Amino acid sequence: MSDSCNHDCSSCGSNCADRKTEQVDFRAKLNEFSKVNKVIAVVSGKGGVGKSMVTSLLSVMSDRAGYKTAVLDADITGPSIPRAFGLREKAMGNDRGIFPVTTKTGIEVMSINLLLENDTDPVVWCGPVIGGTVKQFWTDVIWGNIDNMFIDMPPGTGDVPLTVFQSLPIDGIVVVATPQDMVGMIVEKAVNMAKMMNIPVLALVENMSYFKCPDCGKEHRIFGDSHIEELAQKHGIEVVCRLPINPALAAAVDSGMVEAVGEDGLEPIMKLLEK
Repeated sequence: MSDSCNHDCSSCGSNCADRKTEQVDFRAKLNEFSKVNKVIAVVSGKGGVGKSMVTSLLSVMSDRAGYKTAVLDADITGPSIPRAFGLREKAMGNDRGIFPVTTKTGIEVMSINLLLENDTDPVVWCGPVIGGTVKQFWTDVIWGNIDNMFIDMPPGTGDVPLTVFQSLPIDGIVVVATPQDMVGMIVEKAVNMAKMMNIPVLALVENMSYFKCPDCGKEHRIFGDSHIEELAQKHGIEVVCRLPINPALAAAVDSGMVEAVGEDGLEPIMKLLEK
């Protein structure tokens, strides 16, 4: 430290031993009329593995357990949460903020498709604009008093996951994968990103793990042998869930009837959240 030091490290280029590094807080402020207790992000290394289905099922299970539940659809360019719940009305707002749309059972949902004129209108935006929209779903939406919020993330480790991990108070993530070896490699990228951001990985979900023959009851590993236990052990993840290929469940999600189905494969995750 020189004799002429004014103790303003932000305007000084020296790298002295007494230099103080200012910690930058990227957290976005929650809407003042909202209160959210737990925030769980559901992520995947790649698309098409059933991430939105798992998000929908977890929110339904949370609602059935008596918790006030919400879903923030952060997959701006590929939103599918409104369709899973059969939502057709558009989100409205006032000078205080935007009101989420409520499902038949009372789950609050916000998605870009609830703001577009047509569900099939493409969102052709650059990364920073998409990330800013996700932050606005946190800052501008009047969520009310929420116990569990589930965030349906876009696949990969790009702009939006980085924005969500930095801007929102994520309590943990649930990683969704399928049995293929290549998917497993990509899943590790998502797990390692969470570790870099100091966010705990609560559980691994292997979707399409097997198909159970309705006639003989035999299980068939259509996408190959599972390696999810090895992956969980490698990264110290205790909760592992396997979901079979279930045409009836897929049809229910496609037809907007996810709240009417029962799926017990994700119960270990709900038990973990209740702790």
